[in-house]
Amino acid sequence: MDTLAPLDLSAIDVNHVLPLAVAFVLGMVARVAGLPPLIGFLFAGFVLGALGMQNTEMLQRIADLGVTLLLFTIGLKLHVKDLIAPVVWLTASVHMLVITVLAMLLIKGLAILQLGMISDLSLPSALLIGFALSFSSTVFAVKVFEARGEMGAVHGRVAIGLLIVQDIFAVVFISASSAKMPSIWALLLLGLIPLRPLLLRVLEKVGHGELLVLMGWILPLGGAALFESVGVKADLGALVLGVVLAGHPKTNELAKSLLSFKDLFLIGFFLSIGLSADLSWVTLGAAMLLVVLILPIKTALYFLLMTRQRMRARSATLASLGLSNFSEFGLIVGALGVSHGWLGREWLAILAIGLSISFLLASPLNAMSKQLYARLRHPLHRFQTRTRLPGDEMIRAGKAQVIVFGMGRVGTGAYDYLHRQWGDVVLGIDINEDYVERHRETGRNVAHGDATDADFWARAERTGQVKLALLAFSDHASNLAVASLLQEQGFELELASVAHYPDHEEALRDAGVHAVFNFYASAGESFAEHVVEAFGDLITGDTPEVV
Repeated sequence: MDTLAPLDLSAIDVNHVLPLAVAFVLGMVARVAGLPPLIGFLFAGFVLGALGMQNTEMLQRIADLGVTLLLFTIGLKLHVKDLIAPVVWLTASVHMLVITVLAMLLIKGLAILQLGMISDLSLPSALLIGFALSFSSTVFAVKVFEARGEMGAVHGRVAIGLLIVQDIFAVVFISASSAKMPSIWALLLLGLIPLRPLLLRVLEKVGHGELLVLMGWILPLGGAALFESVGVKADLGALVLGVVLAGHPKTNELAKSLLSFKDLFLIGFFLSIGLSADLSWVTLGAAMLLVVLILPIKTALYFLLMTRQRMRARSATLASLGLSNFSEFGLIVGALGVSHGWLGREWLAILAIGLSISFLLASPLNAMSKQLYARLRHPLHRFQTRTRLPGDEMIRAGKAQVIVFGMGRVGTGAYDYLHRQWGDVVLGIDINEDYVERHRETGRNVAHGDATDADFWARAERTGQVKLALLAFSDHASNLAVASLLQEQGFELELASVAHYPDHEEALRDAGVHAVFNFYASAGESFAEHVVEAFGDLITGDTPEVV
């Protein structure tokens, strides 16, 4: 009988393990310091580069896989109506044009001062650098909004829509600069639209296990390969396949099945950025100069354009801070410029370092974004228009006495039970407009709103009619934020919240929550109560004696 050969680990050496180990250690340091782990991953890339490690082909492939999966999951949550809204395409277009020209003028202005390599740049080269700096990072923004559960919020959807429009501009530029036009066969890609019913039918039939995960891999990789084969950028294929499936109730489950894979592979992306930067005092100084001169203007312009398009100051602030960075697409544009001889190779290092610095600055800013807005909201309100963007209006509780915040599976179950017990005094509130629409179609009283918004509570009617609030968000940070805001604003409500871990329970109680239910610990008890209610008459014996 043949036996299985033992696993050969000889091919794995320290060069494969070291990047992950360093990324883990520095990611943990960043987390303990209250910063996003991606800060640690970026630092890990710089540390490894300083130790002499190069960006390997395997690491780059891992990074590419992470970006491909990321774009696919973005597509799953995207709707075409989000892209055609003026606040998206008009803001993206005007912003890119203004920043490109402004950055070019600043760079040429610095050239007059004879500052090193900048003085040798031609006008077209300066314009190309301005174009590269006009992009914001899709990877960074999605990581920020996903971590806070804000992908379905108005500011999250608008920001992601802006990034998609920017990505389209990048694809057009890459195709034009390479003089490589898409194949005539690219027209057949339109056939993906009538394929949607078949793909959705398959999605419904794959179940909830490994077939769902396998489908989640096949679609983005297959879409990327298909688009690449007809001369269209591969990443766009992953995005389009996601958009084709968007809107189906099961796409959220599909995205969650890929979450761990996506996060793991994106570590490779952040490592590769740090490794691709050729650090020197000259390149570091040039990168810092570009960050200091351009990034504040870039962020402020996002805010100004969004508020002109009727976004509330808070929504525009959170979206702008999520976009307050340079983009990985800037590196692609820079690499094309170097390959065509339009830029010197040192500019690729400058763009990579500038991208890294922008991430390092934007991470703590986004971690404190809501606190920053709370401090600055009065002067920022001056930029608001009188009318509001649809979906960004303030809401009122009306006659509701019980409010359920977060209408996911847990919140929906709680809403339905309380509605059966107490009737129409229950109101559900959710940040995701799609969820709200679906709930309304089934007859539930659900409003669209962001309870983590200080303005939401500062302007809420204090009629005293609302007596109980249930915090049923899927992420602990949102439950904690709402509890803290209610306490700060002086609302006298009874609060109940779900939690997943003991330390979360303690934090919620410290924030004034009166009843905390551990989701996992309470599941068995709730199941048993349901069984007793359904089959209690079957059991007639005495309570058994415990030995």
